Amino acid sequence: MPRIESQKKSKIKLLHQYYSYTGFYKFILNSIKKAITPILFLVIILIVFNNYIYNINDGLEIVTTTFSTLAIFLMFFVSETILGLIPPEIFIAWSKKTSTPIVNLALLATLSYIGGVLSYFIGKAILKVRVVKEYFENKMHKQLKNTSKWGGFLIVVGALLPIPFSITCLAAGMIKYPLKGVLLFGLLRFVRFTIYGVAIFNIVSN
Repeated sequence: MPRIESQKKSKIKLLHQYYSYTGFYKFILNSIKKAITPILFLVIILIVFNNYIYNINDGLEIVTTTFSTLAIFLMFFVSETILGLIPPEIFIAWSKKTSTPIVNLALLATLSYIGGVLSYFIGKAILKVRVVKEYFENKMHKQLKNTSKWGGFLIVVGALLPIPFSITCLAAGMIKYPLKGVLLFGLLRFVRFTIYGVAIFNIVSN
């Protein structure tokens, strides 16, 4: 038993040294620092906008009554599959205004997860097109490099932090990262939607 525990500690130590050497921890810290400022700025903008320019709840009420639930889910799914074009927080706020907010929040999280998986397959397929491959390799060189070095941990970052999850999954597909890793670590997407759901539900009124 002591020998097995010693081997486990050695593996953990080596893993820690590897991530320290490759700059993973520094990358995570910088990502968190970069994420905090935009989030705080967005919160302040939303508060000012809501109090002095236009009531957000009124806007969400219009969206809820104008567009069908299916149309909104479709829009969200396309966004979560193609580079995360629309912030998911908007849709989380929308779900609070529906008759079944918890169910719709769970559906949004599920669609986001599936969208990320589809992005992974798009990343794998896109390598077959030479022009597109060269474009993405140039534009996303840093993401591809980091995903190659850190694998699953970067998927975790994409799932939890305000970084487009689909971009991380797209990069994972392009470097042929194992699908099972994407499926496993991507489940943390549900954790993010839960946390954001609790926060946003307390701001948005019924």
